[in-house]
Amino acid sequence: MPPAKSAPAQPENRPYHHGDLRSALLAGAERTLLEKGVAALSLRELARDIGVSHAAPGRHFKDKQALLNALALAGYERLGDTLDAADDPRLPLQPRLTALGRAYLGFAIDNAELLALMYARKHEPGAEEEMAAEVDRTVGSLARVVAAAQSRGEIVDGDPEHLTLVAAAALHGLASFTANGMLAADAALASVADVVQHLLHGLTPRPADPR
Repeated sequence: MPPAKSAPAQPENRPYHHGDLRSALLAGAERTLLEKGVAALSLRELARDIGVSHAAPGRHFKDKQALLNALALAGYERLGDTLDAADDPRLPLQPRLTALGRAYLGFAIDNAELLALMYARKHEPGAEEEMAAEVDRTVGSLARVVAAAQSRGEIVDGDPEHLTLVAAAALHGLASFTANGMLAADAALASVADVVQHLLHGLTPRPADPR
């Protein structure tokens, strides 16, 4: 009788090449953030879910704060890419701001928990320099659009960062209404053009266009 064959060795956990583990941890952290909230994030739990030792995440993140900072930074990078893709400097100011507003609102609706983390972490110790660069790429880019429009006499004088804050507050208000179920996402996105119209021209009655 031939000897029984030994059971095949179980494969070891897939080794992570440089950068793969970090990406997997960030992806897992974002899933946890979306499903359970920031309080549920744990490096040990992420390591277990991915299938690596509990010490492995320490190669990339020394603690939970470092993970949160990296997750927020990745969010700003994605938001920057989203705004860059939507921006067309050749457009007149109103449609240009409308396109940027829709892009921001779409990101905010799809990534509400991540956006909240991004705003909460932008001044955290150890993240200021990198985070500031990404904040400048996102909110700062809108402020530069406003400043350029001011130089052309298209909008009122004033601090462009403050005027940008007013616009961003209106858009983020739409995102908050959507997240709270007070406004459907489609309706929020459809209203961006009206919001930009009112931001640029106000709510006071205007003379009818001459025919």
